[in-house]
Amino acid sequence: MNIAHLIKGHDKDLGGGFIVRRYLPSVIKQAVGPFIFFDHFGPIDVPLDANHDVRPHPHIGLATVTYLFEGAMDHRDSLSTFQRIEPGAINWMTAGRGIVHSERAPVDLKGKPHRMHGLQLWAALPKANEEDEPHFSHTPAAAIPEFAVAGATVRVLIGSAFGQTSPVPTYMETLYLDVELPAGEEIELPALPAEAAIYCVIGSVEIDGVAVPVNTMSLLDTATPPRVKASQAARFVVIGGAPLDGHRFMFWNFVSSSKERLVQAAEDWEAERFPQVPGETERIPLPNKPKPQGTYL
Repeated sequence: MNIAHLIKGHDKDLGGGFIVRRYLPSVIKQAVGPFIFFDHFGPIDVPLDANHDVRPHPHIGLATVTYLFEGAMDHRDSLSTFQRIEPGAINWMTAGRGIVHSERAPVDLKGKPHRMHGLQLWAALPKANEEDEPHFSHTPAAAIPEFAVAGATVRVLIGSAFGQTSPVPTYMETLYLDVELPAGEEIELPALPAEAAIYCVIGSVEIDGVAVPVNTMSLLDTATPPRVKASQAARFVVIGGAPLDGHRFMFWNFVSSSKERLVQAAEDWEAERFPQVPGETERIPLPNKPKPQGTYL
């Protein structure tokens, strides 16, 4: 069997009643390849009076990876980037030495019925790139390779699979696939990287004959290619890559190979030394202040 562990995840309230299901980091596994953080939000019918806007907040040492199935959001950052994020596109924001961004509902959707559904991942940067200059990369849905394999529809969001390669730039071996599988169909996933996981977004699947329900992450033993069969019409993602070059420490929105760097980032945010997002006047306050000798994930 190719399933090493199953992760059920837990609910996390991001404020304003916006609930996500968080799978990484977990007590079982800190990261899968470079992916050190994995949130699934929705599908949700957004209330007309909802305020799910995420005010400006900082990051260091990571890249945020946003992918939507439904809905839209407006991204703004301290590089003066403005990008409407829509279903099917990959939005990769490298924090490096430090960036600030906000994610807000587009004006045309405020007060109107709409649905939100998507995934928010963080990729930890290699140690050599943790202090790189920040930047933002938008890859539209039309530029993502999409094709049919054994009855499935596969999109190569990041990395390479089935002879197709995504244009999304990365720092290390990284894999991110979006697979839609009709009921009763089966697909083999060959040549997976050293670390990989399958997360069932919609429906349920069997991995090498073992039933895996929706909203469950399956950590894989990649020694042999897993076979995934749809018990019912299903949609799942595959994530993975080469193992990180060492443990990462995490505090709030910061990731680093150094505890002291997290403390410095927290002090910089508290002292308003991070760059500002043009046009934004709000900010999320530091939840508490870490200490070098403190406990980190």
